[in-house]
Amino acid sequence: MDSVFLVDALPSADGFVLDGPEGHHAADVQRIRPGETLTLSDGAGGLARARVTAAERGSLTLEVLDRSTVPAPDPKLTVVQALPKGDRGERAVQMLTEIGVDEVIPWAASRSITQWKGPRGEKARGKWVATAREATKQARRAHLARVAELHTTKQLLARLREAAQVLVLDAEAPTPLSAVNLAESGEIALVIGPEGSISPEELRALAEFGEPIRLGETVLRTSTAGAAASAVLQARLGRW
Repeated sequence: MDSVFLVDALPSADGFVLDGPEGHHAADVQRIRPGETLTLSDGAGGLARARVTAAERGSLTLEVLDRSTVPAPDPKLTVVQALPKGDRGERAVQMLTEIGVDEVIPWAASRSITQWKGPRGEKARGKWVATAREATKQARRAHLARVAELHTTKQLLARLREAAQVLVLDAEAPTPLSAVNLAESGEIALVIGPEGSISPEELRALAEFGEPIRLGETVLRTSTAGAAASAVLQARLGRW
């Protein structure tokens, strides 16, 4: 498969120059040369396959061969990820993106050890966004995985009311994810708690969306639970 490079907009003409950070990566890091092909993506389902006609330092000149559009997945798959400590959040975003999650919502849960405040919080979210972007390209996805703004519990409850189905993971829940009937359209939102689990108060608030569910008999880290559950959902939705 061709390497994928993200652009703000697909070329309207048959000729195009890929420069900037993506051009640097293509020409100087991957060392793509004339005659080779690559794929341009606008991150919203639009793709353009192109052949390299010239290579310079930091840029490639391209001839567009064909264009296509990939529809957005339905149902949309969203993961609410409570803020984990250290760099585990970035690892979680990477795995979720590669698996095919459409949106990640950072959640400031009451038991989250990490806190995003001020410039430090903006920098941390920026790392999540950059990780999702690179993982989108690595996975050769037609749709860029989105990272929402940080949500408080109050904001999260309001946001989840937009979803067709909300699945809250809780290691103590009696019902496994494999036994849940899934929504056929709209948005399926999966809520992942922090280290130390979701607090009783938050569980009571999330109860408006139904009973919580569990993955299995083992307890996963917050940074891996979302990826494991999303893989199950992708298989049950017939995408894997």
